[in-house]
Amino acid sequence: MSTPTNKHLEAKVTKWLQSTNRVAFSVFCILAAFCTYSCMYAFRKPFAVATFEDEAFWGIDYKILLITAQVLGYTLSKFIGIRVISEMKNNRRSIFILLLIVSAALALLGFALAPAPWGILFLFLNGLPLGMVWGLVFSFLEGRQTTEVLGAGLSVSFIFSSGFVKTVGKVVMLSWGVSEDWMPFVTGSLFLVPLLGFVWLLDRIPEPSPEDVAMRTKREPMSKAQRRQFLVDFGGGMFLLTLVYILLTAFRDFRDNFSAEIWQVLGYGDNAEIFTLTEIPVSIAVLVLLGLMMGIKQNYKALNANYLIIIGGFAVSGVSTLLFQNHMISPPLWMILVGLGLYLGYVPFNSILFDRLIAAFRVTGNVGFLIYLADSFGYLGSVVILFYKNFGFANLSWLEFFTQSIYVVSVSGTLLMGFCIVYFRKKYESRDGLAVLSVR
Repeated sequence: MSTPTNKHLEAKVTKWLQSTNRVAFSVFCILAAFCTYSCMYAFRKPFAVATFEDEAFWGIDYKILLITAQVLGYTLSKFIGIRVISEMKNNRRSIFILLLIVSAALALLGFALAPAPWGILFLFLNGLPLGMVWGLVFSFLEGRQTTEVLGAGLSVSFIFSSGFVKTVGKVVMLSWGVSEDWMPFVTGSLFLVPLLGFVWLLDRIPEPSPEDVAMRTKREPMSKAQRRQFLVDFGGGMFLLTLVYILLTAFRDFRDNFSAEIWQVLGYGDNAEIFTLTEIPVSIAVLVLLGLMMGIKQNYKALNANYLIIIGGFAVSGVSTLLFQNHMISPPLWMILVGLGLYLGYVPFNSILFDRLIAAFRVTGNVGFLIYLADSFGYLGSVVILFYKNFGFANLSWLEFFTQSIYVVSVSGTLLMGFCIVYFRKKYESRDGLAVLSVR
C-alpha cells in the first residue's frame, strides 16, 4: 500500500517525465522496460542451459519434453492474452506483471522439489503466466512518436537477457554446485528484488501526449466487435504475417532452447560466457537499425520499411549459413550473423511492425491484440518443430537440423513477405472503405 510520501514521489517522477526532453524520456522508458523484461527472462530461460543428458520418458528426450511443456504453457498464455491484454485497463498492468512472475517462480520451486517426470507439469505451469508479460510491458511504450526506439530497446532485452540469464545459470551450476533441477529457481530468485524496482519505474511512465495521439492514433482497449471487424478487414494479411511469424518463432525458439547443444557441437560447450558475448553485438545492431526507423514520419512508408528489414534479416541468416558451411567464417561469427538476421525479422513483429500498421490505417485499438494473435500461433509452430526434430530427424545432430532449418525459413519467409507487401499495398489504396476504421 502506497504511503503519502511514496505517492508524492510517484507523482514527481511522472511529472518530470512529462516535461523532460525526448532523449531523457526515451532512456528512462527503455531502462524500465528493458530491465523489467530481462528480470522476467530469469524465470523462463535459465533451465535451457541444462542438458538433462541420458534422461528420457516415453521415447522422448526429457529436455524436449520440458521445453515442449513450457512452450505449451506459454502458447496457451498467448491465446488467453488475445483477450486479456487487449482489454487490460492501464491501472492494473504493473500489479498483474508482478503476480504473473511470482506465479512462475513458484512453479520453478515445484520443478526443483518434484522428481522427474513431474517437472514437465511444473514447467507448463511456469510458462502459463509468463506469456502475457510482454504485452503488458509493451503497452507502456506503444502509441508514441518514439515507439520505434522504445520498442527496439525493449526488444533487445530478449536477445541480450536470454544469453545473460543462461550465463548466470551456468555459473550457478559450475561455481555454486547447484543441480540442474534447482538452478532455474535459484537463478530466478536473484532477480526478484530488482524486478520490484524496475516495475515501479515502469509504472511511472505517463500516457501518450496529445502529439503522440495525433501521430500514432489513440490506444485503447479493443472490444470484441472491434477485434472481429479488424480480422474481417485484414484477415488475409494477418494470415500471411502469422505464417512468417510462425517460421521466425520456431527458428528463434530452437536456437534459444538448444544453443547449449549447438555450442557443444561447435566446440564451445564449457564456455559459459559465449551465450552472452555472442548476443551483445546482435542486441546493439538491432537496437541501432530499428531505432533509425523513428526518423520515418509517414506511417505507411515506415510499415514498408519494416517489411524490407524483415526480408533483409532472412537474407543475412541464409547467406551467413552458406558462408559458414563453406568454412569462410568462424562459428562465433556465424552464430552472431544468424542471430542478427533472425532478430531483424523477429523483433519488428513484437513491437514496431504492428504499431505502424495500426497507425497507417488509423485503427483505434492496441498492439497487444495483434501481437498476441500472431504469438499464439507462432509458439504452436515451435512445438511442432520440436516433435518434428525428435521423431522425423532424430538421426540428425542439433547443428545439422539447425542449418537446414535456416535455409527453409529464409526462402519461405522471403516469399511470404513479398505477398504481404502486395496485400497491404492494395488495402492501403482502398483504405477509405475499411469498416474497422469506424467501429468504436
